[in-house]
Amino acid sequence: MASTTFSGPVTSTNGFIGATTGNVTGDVAGTITLTSYTVTSANALAAKTAGKVIYVSNGANGSAVVAFGNGSAWLRCDTLGALSAT
Repeated sequence: MASTTFSGPVTSTNGFIGATTGNVTGDVAGTITLTSYTVTSANALAAKTAGKVIYVSNGANGSAVVAFGNGSAWLRCDTLGALSAT
């Protein structure tokens, strides 16, 4: 499988396809897929870096929610509250 190294924004009209490692910055046109975590596995991550975004399958009282890191914790994007599985 070939790989390409580039700098600058990535634009896709059919969604972003493929895997990346490291940080992705710039504009993305289309859909993105976030790695899925549970509350337990998200809280076990060593880095809760400010600005990072994750999908938590049970973080909104057992329902799915997108969360962001504030530097020390993961917070729900909908309420800005802490993740909770119950």
